[in-house]
Amino acid sequence: MLSRVLFCTAFSLATVVVILLALLSPASHKKSHPRAWLDLSLYIQKPHIPPSNSRPQLGDKGGAFIFHRVLTEGPDHNSRIVGKAQGFIIPTQQFALSAFNVIYLTFETPERSGSLSVQAREAGDKGSEEFTVVGGTGSFAFARGVAVFTGTDMGSREVDASYYVRLQLEFPNQSPKTPG
Repeated sequence: MLSRVLFCTAFSLATVVVILLALLSPASHKKSHPRAWLDLSLYIQKPHIPPSNSRPQLGDKGGAFIFHRVLTEGPDHNSRIVGKAQGFIIPTQQFALSAFNVIYLTFETPERSGSLSVQAREAGDKGSEEFTVVGGTGSFAFARGVAVFTGTDMGSREVDASYYVRLQLEFPNQSPKTPG
C-alpha cells in the first residue's frame, strides 16, 4: 500500500513539473514575428521614340521583346524616378513557361535600394497580368509575392506611363520594420 501511495505521489509530482516547465520555459514565450509585408505602386514609362520609328508588332510567329524603361512614382513622365524596369520576354506559345521571361525591377531611392526579379510566365496582350515575384536583392532580399501589371491605355486620355505596377511583397523571417 505504501508503494502505491509513493508511486501516485511521484507520478503527480512529475506531472506538475512537466506542466510548470511548459508554462515557464523561455522557449514557450518566444514571440514569432509575423512576416513583413510591403505594398508598392509605381509606373513604367513609355519610351520617348519619334513616331517615324514604329515598333514592330510581335505575333505568334516569333520574336522577342527586350526592354529598358524608367520606373516612376506617378503616371506622369515628370514624376520622381525610383528606378528602372528591364526585361526579356519571348511571347510565343512554346516559350510561355520559359525561364527567360523575366522582368527585373531595380530601385535606387534613399528609402530602398535593390532589385526584384519578376517571373513573367504566360505574358500576353491582356489588360492586366499577374506575375510572380521570385526574389530580390538589397532592400528586397528574399522577397516573394505578386506583381500586377496593368496597361494604362485609357482610351482617348493621353497617359505618359505604359504600365501601372502594383507590388505585394512578403519578406520571410523578418520582423516588420517601423518607419523612421
